[in-house]
Formats: sequence, structure tokens, C-alpha cells
Amino acid sequence: MSAIVSPEWVSQRLTEDPDRTVIVDVRFHLTKPEEGREAYLKGHLPGAVYIDLEQDLSGDAGKHGGRHPLPAPEHMSKKLGAVGIDHRTTVVVYDAHGGMFAARFWWQLRYLGHDSVYVLDGGLTNWVKKGYDLTSDIPRPVPREFVPKLQKEELLDAKQVKDRIGRTGSVLIDARERARYAGETEPLDHKAGHIPGAKNYFWKGNFREDGKWKNPEELKEHYVLLDRDSEIIVYCGSGVSACPNVLGLKEAGFQRVKLYAGSWSDWISYTENPVATGEE
Repeated sequence: MSAIVSPEWVSQRLTEDPDRTVIVDVRFHLTKPEEGREAYLKGHLPGAVYIDLEQDLSGDAGKHGGRHPLPAPEHMSKKLGAVGIDHRTTVVVYDAHGGMFAARFWWQLRYLGHDSVYVLDGGLTNWVKKGYDLTSDIPRPVPREFVPKLQKEELLDAKQVKDRIGRTGSVLIDARERARYAGETEPLDHKAGHIPGAKNYFWKGNFREDGKWKNPEELKEHYVLLDRDSEIIVYCGSGVSACPNVLGLKEAGFQRVKLYAGSWSDWISYTENPVATGEE
């Protein structure tokens, strides 16, 4: 089954099995951190809980690890259990910014060993467009125990990425917009450019103009130049906008897709790491 689900599918799930379905709102704004939570309080999908990118889905930033390092598994597992998620729960996640934050949550849950997690196609905007209601009621979830089962093969660190530069059978994908990839501009990090050998696939290429995900055939066409048997390593600025590419590649049928979660902001924290500019 596809990881991308329609508002109709979500509505039916809430009707048929509400006790084993958890809706997660991960709306966020990178330069206005409180905006997502404030929007959630004003209106969200029925029963939805709020999970914050910086407080819940990221650890404390340090010298290395990037701007949004992954939290300790036990930290996120405690949060997931508190909002009613265990390994028997079906989880649906949404945002309102084209799927970037929803895809990050989707990836993290799968990294922790939870497979039954889905992304609402078109997010909150599509939910409302289809005529479904929002609510400001805050749910009181029944706590459950979430036991992490780390899928370590899904994640790479800076050393592992460095070892793969130029290696046959490994392909690096940079998910940032072209100008940042090429090193023409860098609004967030102290050094511009990309990891040598990386190809540029801007994360928004996974979506249609209306903000909904491309279907599997369209995604296969989007990634047609990539070798399906290769190991695909995806990164971005801080490990967030890379996740739509991971999801898009999976939907297109690629099996060996891995995330460099620290991404560019982690890569340049090591002064000895090489940097490339321009197109490749």
C-alpha cells in the first residue's frame, strides 16, 4: 500500500477504527517556531495531536549533528507513547507546507520501527478542500508504550557519507533548491555549496502544482535517471526537506534509500570535509 493517503481514506479510518488510529499534526514554520502550534490550537483534524519539529522531532543542536539532529530514540519513544502511539497503532501525519514536515515524521517513525504510518495527501489544505471539518478541541489520548526497534540501515552519518563519495553503486542526492546546491546563495548555513558528486533533486519536485503528491508513475519519471539498483543517499540542509525525496523515491519503487540526517549543516561542521559548487 502507498504511504500517501487521501482525506477520504483518513475519514473512513477515523470512523471504522478510531481507537487504533492517531492523527498527528506537525505544522511548523522554520523562522517562526510557534506558528505551527498556534495554528493547531485554532483548528486541526478531529482527534489530532500536535508534535513539534524542534521540541519533539529534533535533539539539541551541538558542534556536530546539524541544525535539526535526531532526538535520542528514548526521547521520541516517550513522546509517541504519551500521544497514544504503539506498534499496533495506525498513524496518519499531516502539515500545511507541502509535506516536508509530515515526511520527516513519517521517516522518523519508520526509523523507529513503526511501519503503519501514512502521510495525508495535500495536508490540511486538501482535507478542508474536500469538505471535511476542523476542530479546536484538544484530545486526551490514552498513553501507550512505544518500544523502538531501530532500523539502523536507513540512516547514515558524515563519515559513512564521506566514504561513499565516488563509490560505484552509491548516489548522493541534494534536496535543496538549485541556488543553494550550486553555492550561489546560502541563507541558513555558514558555508555554501554541496557534497562533491551529489546530484540536485529539489524536494518540491515530488509534488504537483496543487500541492498533492505525484503518483508512483510520475515519481518514476521524476527519478528516471537514477539507477534503481544503486544505494541512494539523500540530504538537505538539516535533514527535514530531504525526507520528501526519501518518501518519493520509496513510492517510485527504489529500495535502497538512506537519509543523511545531519545533512549539509552537519557536513560543514567538519572543516576537513570537501565542498563543491556549481552543477554536477
